[in-house]
Amino acid sequence: MPREASANRRQDIVAAAIEVFAEIGYYRATTAQVAERAAISQPYVYRFFTKESLLVEALAVSWKRIVQAFRQVIDSAPPQELEEGLIRAYEEIMLAHRSEILLQMQAQTISDAPVRAAMQQGMGEVKELVENAFIHAGFQDAEVRVSNFLARGMLCNAAMAMDMPSIMPKR
Repeated sequence: MPREASANRRQDIVAAAIEVFAEIGYYRATTAQVAERAAISQPYVYRFFTKESLLVEALAVSWKRIVQAFRQVIDSAPPQELEEGLIRAYEEIMLAHRSEILLQMQAQTISDAPVRAAMQQGMGEVKELVENAFIHAGFQDAEVRVSNFLARGMLCNAAMAMDMPSIMPKR
């Protein structure tokens, strides 16, 4: 199989896993369900992934999306619009990629070392990116603002997951 086709199939498998894991939970989901969603055979899933490595890859995809969106805002927004731009970017991700956010929420409770490492790496990269942007923008108490920003995001996640817009932070 040509490399490009193989890479596309890997992406299809990861996309299917994100949906399946988000819908029924990582522990209840099977690679057979992921394979069915991706319209491939289960052995083909195992050609590329174990169940755990599939979760780790799915998390990497979700964190990469957030980092890319935040970098775009950081590169284009004036300092006075930075925080609002980051909030809007995250809200757009929540709407367009809800399953990725639900997946991250579930992964927060998984203590397996590779999963924990993927979550720590992703959250750490986001924290560092936002903190550096806030410092560069001249924000007072940048560390506190970053902490509040991340906490706001987690509250937004909970509001989305529980379908409770009334607990969404106000701007």
